[in-house]
Amino acid sequence: MITELVCTAVAVGLYLNTLDADFCYDDSRAIKTNQDLLPETPWTNILYDDFWGTLLTHSGSHKSFRPLCTLSFRLNYSLHGLNPWGYHLLNVVLHGLVTALVTAFSRPLLGGGLWSLLAGLLFASHPIHTEAVAGVVGRADVGAALFFLLSLLCYVRHCGLRSVPHGAFQNRQCGGGSVIRCWGWMLGSLWFAAASMLWKEQGVTVLAVSAVYDLFVFQRLRFRQALLHLLGKKKNINVLLSLGVLASWGVLLLSARLYWMGNKPPNFSNSDNPAADSPHFLARTLTFLHLPAANAWLLLCPDKLSFDWSMDAVPLVRSLADCRNLHTVAFYVGMSILVLFGLRGPTSKVKETNGKTHVTNGKSITNGNGYQAPDANHNTEHGSPKTALNGSAGLHHCPPRTPLPPTESLVLFSLGILSLPFIPATNLFFYVGFVIAERVLYIPSIGFCLLVAACARASFVRLRTRGCKAVLLCLCVGLVLLNGLRTVQRNKDWSNEENLYKSGINVNPAKAWGNLGNVLKNQGKMAEAEKAYRNALHYRGNMADMLYNLGLLLQENERFSEALHYYKLAIGSRPTLASAYLNIGIILMNQGHLEEAKRTFLTCADIPDENLKDPHAHKSSVTSCLYNLGKLLHEQGQQEEALSMFKEAVQKMPRQFAPHSLFNMMGEAYMRLNRLEEAGYWYRESLRVKPDHIPAHLTYGKLLSIIGQKTEAERYYLRAIQLDPTKGNCYMHYGQFLLEQSRLGEAAEMAERAAELDNFEFDVVFSAAHMLRQANLNEAAERQYKRAASLRPDYPAALMNLGAILHLNGKLSEAEANYLRALQLKPDDVITQSNLRKLWNIMERQGLRTKRALGLQKDDV
Repeated sequence: MITELVCTAVAVGLYLNTLDADFCYDDSRAIKTNQDLLPETPWTNILYDDFWGTLLTHSGSHKSFRPLCTLSFRLNYSLHGLNPWGYHLLNVVLHGLVTALVTAFSRPLLGGGLWSLLAGLLFASHPIHTEAVAGVVGRADVGAALFFLLSLLCYVRHCGLRSVPHGAFQNRQCGGGSVIRCWGWMLGSLWFAAASMLWKEQGVTVLAVSAVYDLFVFQRLRFRQALLHLLGKKKNINVLLSLGVLASWGVLLLSARLYWMGNKPPNFSNSDNPAADSPHFLARTLTFLHLPAANAWLLLCPDKLSFDWSMDAVPLVRSLADCRNLHTVAFYVGMSILVLFGLRGPTSKVKETNGKTHVTNGKSITNGNGYQAPDANHNTEHGSPKTALNGSAGLHHCPPRTPLPPTESLVLFSLGILSLPFIPATNLFFYVGFVIAERVLYIPSIGFCLLVAACARASFVRLRTRGCKAVLLCLCVGLVLLNGLRTVQRNKDWSNEENLYKSGINVNPAKAWGNLGNVLKNQGKMAEAEKAYRNALHYRGNMADMLYNLGLLLQENERFSEALHYYKLAIGSRPTLASAYLNIGIILMNQGHLEEAKRTFLTCADIPDENLKDPHAHKSSVTSCLYNLGKLLHEQGQQEEALSMFKEAVQKMPRQFAPHSLFNMMGEAYMRLNRLEEAGYWYRESLRVKPDHIPAHLTYGKLLSIIGQKTEAERYYLRAIQLDPTKGNCYMHYGQFLLEQSRLGEAAEMAERAAELDNFEFDVVFSAAHMLRQANLNEAAERQYKRAASLRPDYPAALMNLGAILHLNGKLSEAEANYLRALQLKPDDVITQSNLRKLWNIMERQGLRTKRALGLQKDDV
């Protein structure tokens, strides 16, 4: 128990600094934008959606059905929302529990004390686990490992209680173990296996690992015995029954899993797994053979780690001349040697005489912990139960402690845990959406740690001198310390996204620079972000996401021509990138190219959402395109057409889309059509989904005022001001309402306040000037008209109104100058011409010199 506590403490202690880490990399999509975590989303949705919140049967789904893991995220969200501390805490706790189980599981295999401690410490400190523990989405692997080990431990107990006749496969159980208890443990093993699979897909491989344990550790079959020895004895029916149950449950789980995800494999882009997309059979074969070797190297020497190994992080092995083929051959030769070593069995028979261990070649062999090394054929006899003092047989006699399995059995079993859970990631049965994923190695690393500990124990036993043994122990301690230091260092990389992406530049520069650009952009470091995006495109120029992100940055910096160029390049790389169409349409609309903007929005709306990586984001962009198209039609007075677009947007919008602005615009369109009841409905809908939506308060207040509910209308105006007292537009609308109620003084006060708050917003300042003029506060109105004219010096209406207020205030020369400037911009404006003639008549009566007196004719104005 102390060993387990020590290893757990080390496991937790190494990751304590991750509790203050932010969400990183895939955490955003799995947690921050995943609607399945929200309380208002029915929890049953997790049974039909994948890990990222996409419907499993959708063509763009990754088919990663992990409802138990998603349920744990939902629990976190219900407790503390999006505070990352709680998510990281649960990850660390789960890792501590897994470490305790690994240590406990290794005890009967390696013996208590030093060697199980070594296995536990290796697992606790291995740097390959950092992504699974420090990255919140890695919980899928950690949780699956927890249930994986629980299932395996239950099966070990089942084997121990299983009733097997004496003989070649003698059952080593204490008396009193019932059939119900025996098969109860089997039932527990099966349910934990199902739970492991529902936490992450590879958890189902525990059934195969359990079979390996039963055959090669518990039954200790050797290659020369094979399965014929097992099948040839009728007394071994219980063993065959156990293996049959494992196989049947595995087939049932996999069949249900395939059916539930729509009987179709997932689709991935060529950048996720370039080898799968390669048209050359040789390149695909050599690369897929090499990838297990590359993963094994990460376990052996985790010096080069990365958050992402996609794209060209591992270049394709295109020819036999590639030197990496030597690594591949070395890996498979080494694995073959280990397998043959495990299958051949011990070379010498061991028997126990008077408590001493002897071997046939005259050399004494121990396992380093005082346990007997059993022979391959299980010839060790424990004798029959001794007679009690009263002459009766002891009813609860237990045989001596089960001897530790030989090193050969441990090697074979360790290889089983190492390789079987990794099989789904080999592309052997179906293509996967990654090249290398470090968190996928979390469960296989259990086998790796057991293998290292078993080899260290075997070497320790065979070393003859204390000095050599001391050196071996120092090497083991050094390995644990080096792993721990590397883990702490790697935790710092995972503390925030900036450090994480910088650490991946040497492995995957295209993806790392691109993600780093996103981080720098969010920090407001636009120049550095642009440089990062361009660095990413230097390594891989056809990345649609990076082209789009660069265009977005340029758009925010008002470099619209460059932004359009990069948006179009992004669409060239990915024609289904709806967000690029959306931003192109917005730029064109703002530049006055309305017809081209309409065509762009319509093109976006017609893009299907099939085979897309993130269909929810696509639907959001399509909805925004329809919204903007409807808004454009609304501003052009085409209300019926606008409503048609708005209704289509409502039909297509995904669950995570915030529809308050869309609903408010629908209300405004109905308002323009004088369909006030329908307008009121959509205004109320907007306020229902977002009770603090200020525009809906203002528009609904206007509607209430029109239908005569003045008191209720004023309440909505005041509520809008209360929501944001710094927003001048709220005071402006309220001031207009007060003006309509002939509350001129209050209206003027609201106008002044609005213009003061939004003194750079032309519409607010211009409207404030109008209101002050209507309230007969001409001096104040003059100030605001002058400010409006300075904001838009080329806007004829601003100059004409400034001229009019100057005209009223008796500043005739200044009024004349502004009238003339307005006419230069809009020569055919009848009102300005009329006002100017009236002004000239007044000036001439007063003997003032006018432009007309200087030779300007009436026709000139």
